[in-house]
Amino acid sequence: MPRPVRPRIIDAPFSNAVCFKPCRCAPRGLVKLTLKVEELEALRLADLEGASQAEAAEQMGISRHTFGRILASARKKAADALVNGLCLEIAGGHHTWRQPSEQVMKEKHIMKIAISAEGPTLDDQVDPKFGRATGFVIYNTETKACEWHNNGAAQTSAQGAGLLAAQLVAGTGAQVVLSGYVGPKAFEALQTAGINVVQDMDNRTVGEAIAAFEAGKADVLVG
Repeated sequence: MPRPVRPRIIDAPFSNAVCFKPCRCAPRGLVKLTLKVEELEALRLADLEGASQAEAAEQMGISRHTFGRILASARKKAADALVNGLCLEIAGGHHTWRQPSEQVMKEKHIMKIAISAEGPTLDDQVDPKFGRATGFVIYNTETKACEWHNNGAAQTSAQGAGLLAAQLVAGTGAQVVLSGYVGPKAFEALQTAGINVVQDMDNRTVGEAIAAFEAGKADVLVG
């Protein structure tokens, strides 16, 4: 079974231009190459911004090896299109966009936030594991009230813990998840349910994670 692909994080607000073709070429019969959005992001970071592969990989939330493979593919497609006069379309891929939490708060005003937690209080630590978290604190940004939802079913499951946890969170009406790390399958399930994700929120209490989000100091991954 192939390993799930972790979504690549995209920062650039790309223009509406999604297709480039040689001048004075009839569209009919023109060979088209597809440059994935994450491939364009790799080109932007490495060749336009001058970031090292290690820096660019960190920004995209992937390994250096994966970034190198994406960049090599992007450069080959760009060179092929330029040298052989091919049409280059920017589309597809497996990616997510990063937004500051301040912007998300302004857009949604009132929301429920699910925080993977080791206990039910604001003083408990954020659980670094989403799928096998002890449970989830559900925080209402309007009322400031908290609810506790135990994640026991996912914890004891032999497999599919991330999907079970995603179903639990979706059932609470949460719109955002704060956690340490969300696996690819759980991430996709949350995005499908319209739930955005904030990762790397571990090593702090639940209350500290909420405060960081409300202060606009968190990066939200938006599908």
